[in-house]
Amino acid sequence: MPQRTDSESRKLLQRLRDALADKSEGQERLDHITSIIADSMQTEVCSIYLFRDAETLELCATEGLNPAAVHQTRMRLGEGLVGRVARLGRNINAANAPATRGFRYMPETGEEKYSSFLGVPIQRLGERLGVLVVQSREARGFTDDEVYALEVVAMVLAEMTELGAFVGEGAALSARHQHPVLFRGTVAQEGTAEGRVWLHEPRVVVTNPVAEDTEAEKVRLTEAIATLRVSVDDMLDVARITDKDQREVLETYRMFAHSRGWLKRMREDIDRGLSAEAAVEKEQSTARTRLQSAPDAYFRERMHDLDDLSRRLLRILTGQGRETGADMPPDPILVARNIGPGELLDYGRSLKGIVLEQGAVGSHAAVVARALAIPLVIHAENITAEALNGDHVMVDGEQGNVHLRPEDNIVAAFRDKIAMQAKAQERYADLRDKPASTLCGTTIQLTMNAGLMADLPSLDGSGAEGVGLFRTELQFLANRSVPRRGDLARLYARVMDAAHGKPVVFRTLDIGSDKVLPYMKRPEEPNPALGWRAIRVGLDKRGVMRMQLQALIRATQNRPLAVMFPFIAQLDEFRDARAMVDDEIERERRLGHDLPSQVRIGAMVETPSMAFAPRSFFEEADFVSIGGNDLKQFFFAADRENERVRRRYDTLNVSFLNLLAMIVDRCAETGTPVSFCGEDAGRPVEALCMAAIGLRALSMRPASIGPVKHLLRRIDLGAARQVIDRARQEGRQSVRAPVESWLAEALAADTAAPALAGVFPPEG
Repeated sequence: MPQRTDSESRKLLQRLRDALADKSEGQERLDHITSIIADSMQTEVCSIYLFRDAETLELCATEGLNPAAVHQTRMRLGEGLVGRVARLGRNINAANAPATRGFRYMPETGEEKYSSFLGVPIQRLGERLGVLVVQSREARGFTDDEVYALEVVAMVLAEMTELGAFVGEGAALSARHQHPVLFRGTVAQEGTAEGRVWLHEPRVVVTNPVAEDTEAEKVRLTEAIATLRVSVDDMLDVARITDKDQREVLETYRMFAHSRGWLKRMREDIDRGLSAEAAVEKEQSTARTRLQSAPDAYFRERMHDLDDLSRRLLRILTGQGRETGADMPPDPILVARNIGPGELLDYGRSLKGIVLEQGAVGSHAAVVARALAIPLVIHAENITAEALNGDHVMVDGEQGNVHLRPEDNIVAAFRDKIAMQAKAQERYADLRDKPASTLCGTTIQLTMNAGLMADLPSLDGSGAEGVGLFRTELQFLANRSVPRRGDLARLYARVMDAAHGKPVVFRTLDIGSDKVLPYMKRPEEPNPALGWRAIRVGLDKRGVMRMQLQALIRATQNRPLAVMFPFIAQLDEFRDARAMVDDEIERERRLGHDLPSQVRIGAMVETPSMAFAPRSFFEEADFVSIGGNDLKQFFFAADRENERVRRRYDTLNVSFLNLLAMIVDRCAETGTPVSFCGEDAGRPVEALCMAAIGLRALSMRPASIGPVKHLLRRIDLGAARQVIDRARQEGRQSVRAPVESWLAEALAADTAAPALAGVFPPEG
């Protein structure tokens, strides 16, 4: 085959553009395209394989193979050379295809007489769409120019697929973005929501993949690059980062934007016939493929920088993006790859739900979503590629399912579920001012978790008796620099004002692990959850800790102050932190400032080591809060961010209950108040079991207080304890099954039995 020239590449793309503009139906257009490519590339065969589902490729059009094999020949991802191209996302260029590793002979296609094989992936920004193949009888490898030409054609095919060019009567593909899709993700914040999709970063649609005037396209690209560089420079100047390592990362971002090689490659793509937008996407896809396979984690991280720059450049070229003038729907469900806490706080309570492709159960976004009581599902893979602004969507934050463009039967069932929950909430509202007193006369204190001023109205509405945990890190996470002491003092004062005299427990800065401040260097740690975090950061960065303690003391204005230190793992850490509080109170006294009327200093027990701490720890702590989320993951050695292991371990496991009972008993010996704080406290069955083993205070999200109180008021704790003790004696691993069986019988005759739906939530 002769060497191809840029002019010939442009001619091929122009013929494809004409095919795109043709009025023929999808299958006819696809057949025509294979004929055009085979003719232009001077090969006997051109075939297009497209995904029918995530694991199956189908021969959808061919020039040169047996026409009867179209829509009949299918292969699994990774099967044969075509399947390998799709799985790896890389080209395969074989002079002798039958002798190449992974070759699979498909007799129905009649391909046995063709030796050479060139397959390139049809993909768009990491989304796999199919494989484009050319074959010839001559046993030879295709040249670099030929490979490049086919890559450019595959790029255009990806854009044409996105635009629905192959949809219609007898079509190779069904219409995109129209059919129902179920995404199975991970629950990061419970709750259910129905609404319309609002994309945090709307998908950029390239409507002109082929250039009509290459010189004009290069001018457009040059102007867009200039605009991008100015915006990046401005962004970095505004950030005013002084930390050397952080500055180096941001300068790397700037370096990408100013890369001459990046611009040169895109200009070459335009010379071969691509539009400016298509050239940007081609280089983005090429870079993604290269960086995703890099063994060095640093280079893989740089893929996100390139993705972000490419998206910014595409928005400049197309005029698409968040600044398009589109109005957010009245019932928005935010859909995004990921999102930072500051951006999420900007949306506020206007959101009905959140769906992320990435994220973590303990991420910044999850913390903010919990604070705002917004259902959040993470790990909904590829939803940003499938969803469009305005699409109907239902978020099941109980099971981690997201129904995009749901069918009528799903809509009906989902709305029934929401209606049942709303009815239950009405029942719980009647209990708002009543105590959580059990049938045996024991009263359990139910408090709420909070982290934002926006949480405080829920204090009265939920019936919470106070704030058992106020997370102070959100104000640090949402800022680009360390908050000022005066600003924090005013915020903490407003929190106390909004509590109307009810107690508020402030947890000091809990950062590290998955919560990293944007202005603090993140240490490279093999296991951040067990690394430099929480009180360890506070004791090492004493300036920040002292500033926060000063703000808390000044906020009290002669009111009681309760401070709690997170992640205490040994007695000396608590003593050191407590001494800092005493020092700051003495300092404020010398300065003549108002002091708290009472100071209570406590610790979160989140590591198993503190269950075995010296007695003096429980004597010196004014109160103890069991941090259930971390304690459980360390007790079971099961990362709570890892779906493969975290659901394998039950809170009602006898071993874990024994640990909790041990902590309760040790606190009872010293008269130290103890509470349980975490997601499990808000689950009625778990809350009941905790009360039965002696816990008398539970802190949870506001929406959980009603269901927990509703169950506790209908139960005798002595009877529940007997069920738990019997399960222990029988050698059971978990008390869940016997407790739930006993509950079902005990509540069967209760007129409020419909509330069982809230007592036994569906399994995730």
